[in-house]
Amino acid sequence: MKNNNNNNNTKIEEFEKLKGNIQIKNVNVYYENNHAIKNVSMNIKKKHVTAFIGPSGCGKSTLLRCLNRMNDEIIGCRTTGSIYWSDIDILSRDVDPVPLRRRVGMVFQKPNPFPKSVFDNIAYAPRIHGIKERKKLEKIVEKSLKDAALWKEVGDRLGDSAMGLSGGQQQRLCIARTLAIEPQVILMDEPCSALDPIATAKIEDLINELKKNYTVVIVTHNMQQAARVSDYTGFFYLGELIEYGETKQIFEKPKEELTEKYMTGRFG
Repeated sequence: MKNNNNNNNTKIEEFEKLKGNIQIKNVNVYYENNHAIKNVSMNIKKKHVTAFIGPSGCGKSTLLRCLNRMNDEIIGCRTTGSIYWSDIDILSRDVDPVPLRRRVGMVFQKPNPFPKSVFDNIAYAPRIHGIKERKKLEKIVEKSLKDAALWKEVGDRLGDSAMGLSGGQQQRLCIARTLAIEPQVILMDEPCSALDPIATAKIEDLINELKKNYTVVIVTHNMQQAARVSDYTGFFYLGELIEYGETKQIFEKPKEELTEKYMTGRFG
């Protein structure tokens, strides 16, 4: 992690007020000697869906993990540059990543429900953050499941094991679990790659609903999915951001030849 002398000492209370766009400025990421992200700058707009696309190994997921400091957990990973959310550089060494991750939730490639009941999956994080009263937890669980478009399917079996849900339901449960801690940004790393087309369609519909209240950033190999759900798209290749703009423009009138080749299947 880079060294920054701004001395933010940022705590959870300061993250409560972070509501603006996210500005990525000259970010580089290294895994030992591998330069995985190369001088990337972009502006992620509040309450829009931004998609990262590009071939495998191009740095999409690495950049995504910069937004909640998950790369901090990787031995040998080093990040330089700045990511400003409002007036706070979240890459600063003085910023505590724990409260940051409460505001920037993450949904992973494969559904990863806890081997607990549906209720306890959703209530887990609120309990960790000190909410113990049953009625408050019940309200959080119901709201989170409704926001994740899952309440109608599981509202009458909250005591059942989450492991008994279908793959698509498990992924929406993981989204509900993320919503339970009231994030402002939701990161999704290939959230539909393990799902069938019907479950994928439900997740995509959900993403379109979520952007009314959340900033969503999604990594996907599926260009059609990016075209369907995102407002802005960034095309990455070999760690570089080749082109970034409104999704319609990126797909229909790309400015860069490499982007155009990728979009038309003439890549390589």
